[in-house]
Amino acid sequence: MEENTGQMPDPVSQNNTEPCLRQSAGNVGLDAVVDEVEKMETEDVVSQVTENGGEMIGNGSISENDIEIADDKESIEDTDDEFGFCKSEATFSFSVPNVHKLSESVTSPKTFIRGLPWKILIMPRSHPDRTPGAKSLGYFLQCNADNDSSSWSCHGAAELRILPAKKGGEMLEKKISHIFHCKENDWGFSNFLPWSDLINPEKGFITPEKSLTFEVHCFADAPHGVAWDSRKLTGYIGLKNQGATCYMNSVLQTLFFTSKLRKAVYLMPTESDDSMKSVSLALQRVFYDLQHSDKPVGTKKLTKSFGWETLDSFMQHDVQEFCRVLIDNLESKMKGTCVEGTIPGLFRGTMTSYVKCKFVNYVSSREESFYDIQLSVKGHKNILESLREYVKPETLDGDNKFDAGENGMQEAEKGVTFKTFPPVLHLQLLRFHYDPITDMNIKINDRYEFFEKLELDEFLEVPDSADKATYILHAVLVHSGDNHGGHYVAYLNPVGDGKWCKFDDDVVSRCTKKEAFHGSFGGRDEESFIGRHSTNAYMLVYIRENKLSEVLCPISDKDVPENLVNRLSDEREVEAYRRKERAEAHLYMTVNVITEDQFWGHQAEDLFDVEHPFLTRTFRARRQQSYDQFMDTLADSFGYPRSHIRIWPLTQRQNSTLRPCTLDEQEARTKPLFEIADGEVPWNLWLEVLHSDSDATALPPFDKDGDVLLFAKMYLPTYKCIAYCGHLTVPISGTKMGDLEVELRKRGGLLPDTPLLLFEEIQPSHCSPIKDKSLNLGEAMDKLMDGNIIVFQVDSPDNDNSSLPTAKAFYRDLYHRVEVIFCNKNDPSDPGFLVSLSHKMTYNQMAVEVAKRIDADPTMLQFFRMQTVREIPGAVIRSHYEGQLKDLLQIYGSRKLTKKLYYQELSMKVGEFENKRQFRCVYVSPKLKEEELLLYINKNSDVASLLMECKKKMSLPPEQDVRLLEVVGNKIFTVMRPESSTELIAAHNPATRVYRIEQIPPDQKELAEDEILINVVHYNKEIYQTFGVPFLIKIKTGERYKQIKERIRNVLDDKDFEKWKISVVMQGQARVINEETDIHVNVKDLISPSYTTQVSSICNKAWIGLDHVNKAPKRHTGRFGYLEKAIKIHN
Repeated sequence: MEENTGQMPDPVSQNNTEPCLRQSAGNVGLDAVVDEVEKMETEDVVSQVTENGGEMIGNGSISENDIEIADDKESIEDTDDEFGFCKSEATFSFSVPNVHKLSESVTSPKTFIRGLPWKILIMPRSHPDRTPGAKSLGYFLQCNADNDSSSWSCHGAAELRILPAKKGGEMLEKKISHIFHCKENDWGFSNFLPWSDLINPEKGFITPEKSLTFEVHCFADAPHGVAWDSRKLTGYIGLKNQGATCYMNSVLQTLFFTSKLRKAVYLMPTESDDSMKSVSLALQRVFYDLQHSDKPVGTKKLTKSFGWETLDSFMQHDVQEFCRVLIDNLESKMKGTCVEGTIPGLFRGTMTSYVKCKFVNYVSSREESFYDIQLSVKGHKNILESLREYVKPETLDGDNKFDAGENGMQEAEKGVTFKTFPPVLHLQLLRFHYDPITDMNIKINDRYEFFEKLELDEFLEVPDSADKATYILHAVLVHSGDNHGGHYVAYLNPVGDGKWCKFDDDVVSRCTKKEAFHGSFGGRDEESFIGRHSTNAYMLVYIRENKLSEVLCPISDKDVPENLVNRLSDEREVEAYRRKERAEAHLYMTVNVITEDQFWGHQAEDLFDVEHPFLTRTFRARRQQSYDQFMDTLADSFGYPRSHIRIWPLTQRQNSTLRPCTLDEQEARTKPLFEIADGEVPWNLWLEVLHSDSDATALPPFDKDGDVLLFAKMYLPTYKCIAYCGHLTVPISGTKMGDLEVELRKRGGLLPDTPLLLFEEIQPSHCSPIKDKSLNLGEAMDKLMDGNIIVFQVDSPDNDNSSLPTAKAFYRDLYHRVEVIFCNKNDPSDPGFLVSLSHKMTYNQMAVEVAKRIDADPTMLQFFRMQTVREIPGAVIRSHYEGQLKDLLQIYGSRKLTKKLYYQELSMKVGEFENKRQFRCVYVSPKLKEEELLLYINKNSDVASLLMECKKKMSLPPEQDVRLLEVVGNKIFTVMRPESSTELIAAHNPATRVYRIEQIPPDQKELAEDEILINVVHYNKEIYQTFGVPFLIKIKTGERYKQIKERIRNVLDDKDFEKWKISVVMQGQARVINEETDIHVNVKDLISPSYTTQVSSICNKAWIGLDHVNKAPKRHTGRFGYLEKAIKIHN
């Protein structure tokens, strides 16, 4: 690795420091910059301390002085009881004698922090390639170096010090912060101090005895990937991270320790809820497991109940937004139950928004509810400053005066006061701030203090001395990272006793108040307690002091309803059984048992449909199980005596048919089950059962050499179907085909003298006639084997009336059949209907068959392929498709697989429809209500044709004048000319603009030379924060404000209109206008020279802005510069 060179700074200076991994001592020369860092190879052999190599100073304990922060303005008393094996921080020293003779790396004895061994690593460094003969000191902190596991990690922050040789001397100290893991288990400075300074007594580091003392003060988070027992060490348990669900885990832990809420969640009625879709049940499950489990709790069932897909678990969201969405969902589900009102009773406070005139007795006020308070961080030192800023009145004067009705425009003060604070107070710290220069949100990492106890009486309208608004800090939700993402953890004071814990996903650890408070204040450089300036509090939870015992009430097992406990217990038993099944899967094999019931009604080749075995019984049998044990299991399961059943393995023949074959029982009794199955997985069997009408006490014996098993089917030409007629066991020798007719007539319910036609079903496409009935079985059949199928039908002249007169014709048609599911493209929940079609059908024939099922005109149906991966509508199928159905469905493999297509009904013939273009737009009513439209127009049509199509769609009279507007950024950009080509319009990027159609107001149909159309646009505070539905109004030269305002009011009809500020925006500047403003509009000042009075042009230099709060639901943009997918709980 190359190093930079430069002038040597003061050896005590800590400027330009950057820690690194260690490197072998003899590989590089003296660094020209003392604090330069290098990447180190972790494979170097580290020499252990010898007898004279060094000694440990101190016992690793920590004193009050060790954990004090000198610049703290307010002392926070620490009562950490974890100064043992798993302590969070420690100060330890290491003295190296004869340091001037040091030639190898040395390490200190172990000191345990967070259960991991930590050491000081010292090594001499020589740099012959830089300055020959020069050396420097390498100083590193080493963590868990003897552990070869690749899964562990631990964040640590430390101060590396060299202590002075004499009291009162100045020590040398540098800071590091690093995530230690297997490949980077040491971190520090490769050139901590030039060797010449180290051995120079005048520098004050080396003692007269030539020894040097090193000291490290280390703070570490609880490690991940090691055997960390959170329940044992803290009494609490963590939550597993699914990918990026740390924000959710932090909120869930906070709500879990809000005991009153947890108790209410347990009492929510969920007895009849779907275990996969019920959010209430899933939250009960998580809370119950957090209360009782000894291992980290999973949240996959909870997110699945939200209706989230796997991808949603890998998207990070805002912790406060998720908290609000979840609490709102719970509040709605608690309505009408015994716990209704719990959410507002815990989290809802009230405030008064007011406007008070200064010089007249007029006050406008409105009471509002809140569930959290958002406090500005930028420019404030602590939470009290932000609250005072929150309630500080805003003066309305000058152009921004308040309209006091009869009192006219008045100077006034606008603000809020708090009427009540809730028992549980959620405070969101606004650390993300919009930067107009970069057009994105940036994170504010400034130091911002909060307090363990918060007095809020000064912010109440009417403080109550008997009910002090004193709050105790219960939770701190901390964000590490920036606006592009990061990580959330929660610091919690679970029972309100001042003992804090850190909840970092699946790891829970004790922590000091200093870590929970000062570690979350944020700040840069020396201000940051843990050395990570991007780590700071994002959300605070306070609990009212006099409600502490009520909100954090103890919860025992008795508080959990018995029916819920039983349900969750049953779930765990099922899951444990499934886990055991998976673990023992190699010891078992799957056996599918098919009975004769499955053969009845089968309308295809073979005996049953192997793709849809709806009556199949599946058994999980031990591979080493004996034949007799397995047969006993079948007899017990089906309820038959052992002598009444016999199994026939189903085997695949070379002609692709699946038929039963003989099993040698004597041989089978000598083998384990998996050998009998000959490795076939799953093993498919047909179970022969003694007929219930039989007087026999057992199945007759089957001679595998002298008997043959046959199956019989009867074909009915009139109905074009087949009927299963059972099986026959007949002797091979001496049996002729004609001999079977007597039994076949009996099975078919035919008269004794009924003439029959016989066929053999050989394979799916081949049903061969048996013309000579005098032949023996072996001579008449293709191959005489167990499982052969005989098809018979009545030999009658009436057969010719059928389109499929013989079994042979039926099987040929059957071979070309395919089952297709047709689903309505416009109904995502439509399960569809099944249609049996022929491979050879054309597009038109398919359309006719589908039209019969839905009672529609086949020429007005359009069909779509299915996207095979996502199973959603895909490419359209053109009506002039010339191929056969087998080409359209791409039937190349198994023809038995059911295919799926989508359809939609059209309002015109499909041929005409295919020559049109889709045009997406919005129709806006005179009351500014939006409705999405999908219009179909000719590909070469103009805007006038498009408007005509819209009139038909919206049932507008032909004489009604309408226009097409182009809207960009919630502002009307252009009125499209009627002769404009829709093809050119469609070529524009639809993601950045919206086309809308509206009726033309009568006063805007014709404009005089002194009149103009101007945009009216909604915005909030900043003119670039536009929203809502813009519209056009007509203004003319010399018109006054009062007339313009009245015209806007008539269009909007909003009860809050009087509270809005109206401004004229020109060249990026907004000028507020009111009744005192004397406006004399000069049309020529507002338009470009190319403007005409035609309807296709509007004012392009100015627009009228309506400044007010956007109350409409809007898509959340989060902290990121791009649109972030809003959190939504679907169930």
